[in-house]
Amino acid sequence: MPLDPSPMLNSLGFAKPPAQTRVVVAMSGGVDSSVVAAMLAEEGYDVVGVTLQLYDHGAALAKKGACCAGLDIHDARRVSEKMGFPHYVLDYENIFKDAVIDEFAESYLGGATPVPCIRCNERVKFKDLLETAKDLDADCMATGHYIQRKSGPCGAELHSAADANRDQSYFLFSTTLEQLAFLRFPLGHLPSKEDTRALAEKYGLSVANKPDSQDICFVPNGDYASVIRKLRPEAAAPGNIVDVDGRVLATHDGVINFTIGQRRGLGIGGLATPLYVIKLDAQTRQVVVGPKSMLSTRTVPVREINWLGDEPLQSRDEWHLAVKVRSTRPPTDAIIRPISETEATVELTSPEEGVSPGQACVFYDTDSSRIYGGGWIYKG
Repeated sequence: MPLDPSPMLNSLGFAKPPAQTRVVVAMSGGVDSSVVAAMLAEEGYDVVGVTLQLYDHGAALAKKGACCAGLDIHDARRVSEKMGFPHYVLDYENIFKDAVIDEFAESYLGGATPVPCIRCNERVKFKDLLETAKDLDADCMATGHYIQRKSGPCGAELHSAADANRDQSYFLFSTTLEQLAFLRFPLGHLPSKEDTRALAEKYGLSVANKPDSQDICFVPNGDYASVIRKLRPEAAAPGNIVDVDGRVLATHDGVINFTIGQRRGLGIGGLATPLYVIKLDAQTRQVVVGPKSMLSTRTVPVREINWLGDEPLQSRDEWHLAVKVRSTRPPTDAIIRPISETEATVELTSPEEGVSPGQACVFYDTDSSRIYGGGWIYKG
């Protein structure tokens, strides 16, 4: 659990009975957050369920499997009715568009590869929703994320989930120490997702066998290009695919259709050596391709760092930690050299392929499950 209970503390770490402890549960309508709400309700906590409507409700109803779609709101409400706690739906559509969707589009147009789920956690769920939870006089807010919050000598610490296959630490690195003090993650200690589904069966929840969401909630079927095309029609402007020397090899229908490291679908045939996308230049509408070796990177510039260490980031000239530069990659050893409180140069001990501006670089302790925060990769 988030904090080790003692005879003086309840399971959420408060020195009072569960019935006197109010917890707001962020409910997406999926099995994870539903189990958290049901678990806490059964333990006797004063549970309040909140679901965010983050984008057009009419469009959402037509799309299953997105975390905040209309059908998911209905599922969250059914769980609250079964377990006997109040449930509210909050319209965050404008906040979500301003804080997440617009930046997502701008980042792609700038040749970056954004991670909107991190920005959503940072700017919506753990900011505006967290403040709403405080307005409701909650003692804490709980979510269904697979990550652990542990007590350390200097306060709350962020740790990877017990189940490495479900760990969501890459998407939660920007959680601040102040937010961490208020948050709880009751599923982070579970050995596997099967344990979560078993709990859902135990509580008789209708979502027990509901499939996990695979897509970004506002991107139907993973088709980023169609979403950005609607938001920024100019993004579909045609341009050239060029090699590193500027020679035109082919044409394309918009840089939004490409990502760093892409090999297939370039429309370039008859080459002895495969070519990969190594750079996107939205201003010149060029997709730059080159050999795979050009994707390898050892030096990664990082900014907007959220540091979660006990000592200040700049208290050392360098930190020897492990880092993840993509959500699908395992952590790799690195040296982090601070430039300021929020900027650093990360030197990877082994080159990584496909390091892209707009992705996160997350810092991990090499000897434990602790997360030391992270930052955003940019064009150096």
